[in-house]
Amino acid sequence: MRALALSLACLVGAVLLAGVLSLSDGDTASRGLALSLAFGTAFGVILQRARFCFFCNARDLIERRDARGVLAILLALAVGIAGYALVIGAWLPVPQPGRLPPDAHIGPVSWVLALAALAFGIGMAVSGSCISAHLYRLGEGSPTAPFALVGTAAGFVLGFLTWNPLYLAVISEAPVIWLPHHLGYAGTLGASLALLALLAVAALAFARPQPAEEASVAGRNSLLRAGHALFVARWPALIGGLAIGALSAASYLRVGPLGVTAEIGSLARSAAANWNLLPETLHGLDGFRGCATVVKAAVLSENGLFVLGLVGGSFASAVVAGQFAPRRPSWRDVSAGLAGGVLMGWGAMTALGCTVGVLLSGIHAGALSGWVFLLAAFAGVLIGLPLRRRIAA
Repeated sequence: MRALALSLACLVGAVLLAGVLSLSDGDTASRGLALSLAFGTAFGVILQRARFCFFCNARDLIERRDARGVLAILLALAVGIAGYALVIGAWLPVPQPGRLPPDAHIGPVSWVLALAALAFGIGMAVSGSCISAHLYRLGEGSPTAPFALVGTAAGFVLGFLTWNPLYLAVISEAPVIWLPHHLGYAGTLGASLALLALLAVAALAFARPQPAEEASVAGRNSLLRAGHALFVARWPALIGGLAIGALSAASYLRVGPLGVTAEIGSLARSAAANWNLLPETLHGLDGFRGCATVVKAAVLSENGLFVLGLVGGSFASAVVAGQFAPRRPSWRDVSAGLAGGVLMGWGAMTALGCTVGVLLSGIHAGALSGWVFLLAAFAGVLIGLPLRRRIAA
């Protein structure tokens, strides 16, 4: 079984590499698709190797008082903020009022955003992961991930049905706040890094010392230890955070902001349109920044290839590490995945993204909406953890 899985992982890796190479030889659009596939594959490997999950890292701090995962998130935010500042500063030297950096995920700020992020946080706790983590765990054979992703698609449809009343009542008048308009680039960079430093100090003050992880190949030759550290052992959390922050800035420079829900939402929107479930008009939706959803006309999209690369990279990484472990889902896996997925899907659709598209890419770009999502989603995790414990019991 292990040999079969390893062979399949090699095949997946070869197909992904062939896709990148073949697309990179084409026109500009094809090169964008190739880069999306490559960035998605790298993202999946990093997530799987570092076990990087916004919910799991927050839960470890709350329940185990282990701050390593949260510090990794804060480092990913700090590195990405610095990287985005260099890119945006080159593209838009003066942050003039009325102008926003190209394609950056800067969304409207209102109580609707906070409510959506709160629902997303509760959904993470109920299902056991954020959407990006469910995608990488799909590559590990998670029994919950498929149902969480189906629930997410259903939640998107629910979000489309509730969008118009929320848009007409609140979102249409909500301000789109880009911090450099008010603080400048230097002020935004300084204030953001200072806030991250305060959050890191608070996490460390709350945390307890954790036992050091022992290397299982101690005493063997250095090449074997290096291979074990790279391909088998869990990467240190801070390495994962550093890699994700750098990848986010590189992706924005070459393709666009990181996000994982545009393809899921577009598939849900297309299906709902085909089944005549959508309102005739979704007011204002297509004019906002974020993980945009469309009625799909093309099979391939940059975000679709990014997600495909994410799952494929995670699968190949999990098989090599001996961590591909599919099992039959229980009723708890099904119910928790579907329920949590619906909450995450509604929250992601209403907030125009998730922990990657709004929180990570938004904060990197200097969007106030990213910080609002961070605080409200964390509050949702605090509310959702007792629900998760009751489900587990």
